[in-house]
Amino acid sequence: MNIRDDFILKDIHEGYLVGGMTRDFLLGKKSSDRDIAIKYAESFAQKIAKILNATFIVLDAENKIYRVVLKDKENYLDISELRGETIEDDLLKRDFTINAIAYDLAEDKFIDVTGGIEDIKKGILCAIKEENFIEDPLRILRAYRFMATTGFEPNSNLSGILHKYQNLIKEPASERVNYEIMKLFGGKYTSKTLLKMYDDGILEIIFPCVREIKKIPSNTHHHLDLIHHVIETVRQIEVLYENAKGEEKEHLNSVDFGGFPRINHLKLAGFLHDIGKPSTWTIEGTDGKCIWKVSDKKEYPKDKLYRHRFIKHDLEGAKMVAPLLKSLKFSNKQIDYISDLIRNHIYPSSVIASPNLDKKVMMRYVRKMGNNVIDNIILAIADRLSAQGEAVTQEMTENNINGLKRLLEFYIEVKSTLKPLPKLLDGNEIMKILKIEQSPKLGIVIRELKEAQLNGDINTKEEAIDFIKTVL
Repeated sequence: MNIRDDFILKDIHEGYLVGGMTRDFLLGKKSSDRDIAIKYAESFAQKIAKILNATFIVLDAENKIYRVVLKDKENYLDISELRGETIEDDLLKRDFTINAIAYDLAEDKFIDVTGGIEDIKKGILCAIKEENFIEDPLRILRAYRFMATTGFEPNSNLSGILHKYQNLIKEPASERVNYEIMKLFGGKYTSKTLLKMYDDGILEIIFPCVREIKKIPSNTHHHLDLIHHVIETVRQIEVLYENAKGEEKEHLNSVDFGGFPRINHLKLAGFLHDIGKPSTWTIEGTDGKCIWKVSDKKEYPKDKLYRHRFIKHDLEGAKMVAPLLKSLKFSNKQIDYISDLIRNHIYPSSVIASPNLDKKVMMRYVRKMGNNVIDNIILAIADRLSAQGEAVTQEMTENNINGLKRLLEFYIEVKSTLKPLPKLLDGNEIMKILKIEQSPKLGIVIRELKEAQLNGDINTKEEAIDFIKTVL
């Protein structure tokens, strides 16, 4: 593998290739993250756009950053003005030594002034200068992103910087933080990195809900306290993803919203799936009666015989996660996906526990979850594997996971035959038939009609008309 094998770079003999592609090449990874630093970047970018018959775009006029987008609209080249008089000046202004390696496109050689190549060989993440993190505090979160994507360990100097300046992570724009979060959750080592972020104290700065989550201890159903349970859930999703094949893997790799693969979003949902537990926490005595609730102004009783309950935490969590993600500038589609998985993370286990489990029951589940079936079942399996308290037997775990796998197999079998549920009646038709105004009653009727369709009880317009007359 050679940098010159890249079909765009093979004929470019000016400037310096910097950033991701140089790093990834040295890591033995394929990359399309092409960045060139050069003097007079604007005129160079315009020249390259003309040669490649591509589109020239100004990304940042103030900092002189430009993009050349090829006709296929997938491949592009970012070109920026050298920061400083020389490439060495530019490299010393960057974040980590592994990102401060340039490839001289004129001389066909690497330029490494910070020891980045050696750090890549050793698998360590090192800061270039402390002041670079004060200049751009997003680099604090980027450090954890690179730990998640490379598995590299920070050296003691970088660890000190991250701890010293962790509160500065509140300063960067939420959109930039969002991007780093999604990159972090796409890494092979996300769960390991989340543990480090928790130990370092930065996890609760980025996700304030962690302050409440970490208060909930282990119990008879969970061998881990809640913060370690949700991080273990992410780890189990990582294992399931690595072992996934065929249609499952293809589905998890698909980019359907937010500009990142589903697996990134699924791991984030796994991390947040129990966000509703702190506010729904109660404890029952040996007689089954509630003896403590989270609103009580006293310490919770610690007797191991007492049962910890979190009734409707799935519904509460789905409501709570929306404002959190909105504050981090997630899109509506991303929020809908993560909320849906949190709301339904117990659902597939309830389905397979049904005393009358048959194809009709499974089909109702499949229709209700739509395109999120695979994601939802993987989350349920990961959740089960992450909760192995003394009240959970090996037989219970095996029966649950085997049932979830059968449900997934059923979905794969019927997926090609599925069609969207037809809209048998719209709101105006319902109001006219029932002689009602637009009101909560209309919402009830619409929901009940959809449930009846999901159950397979209603299939035609005539049946729908008869049904809605019985709802109110």
